[in-house]
Amino acid sequence: MPLLGNRKGKDMKKDIHPEYKEVVFQDTSSDFTFLTRSTMTSKDTIKWEDGNEYPLIKIEVSSASHPFYTGKKLFVDTAGRVEKFNRKYKK
Repeated sequence: MPLLGNRKGKDMKKDIHPEYKEVVFQDTSSDFTFLTRSTMTSKDTIKWEDGNEYPLIKIEVSSASHPFYTGKKLFVDTAGRVEKFNRKYKK
């Protein structure tokens, strides 16, 4: 039985893939940071625990602040979406 995806002698196309590098993500609501690899880029940088400097990507929700993972009922409304909805549909 042949393996799916077995492509002997087939290389990936050159110069079409984004650069995949180490970046730090920071959850702004809980100040939780983690180092991972991503294709995202940023002009902001941060010095990490290993002494190296990495691009910093700021995010609003991560596993450290999301109610599903924390078990807490936390309401996050950063753009005033509830107020906008209430104004639009208020009778």
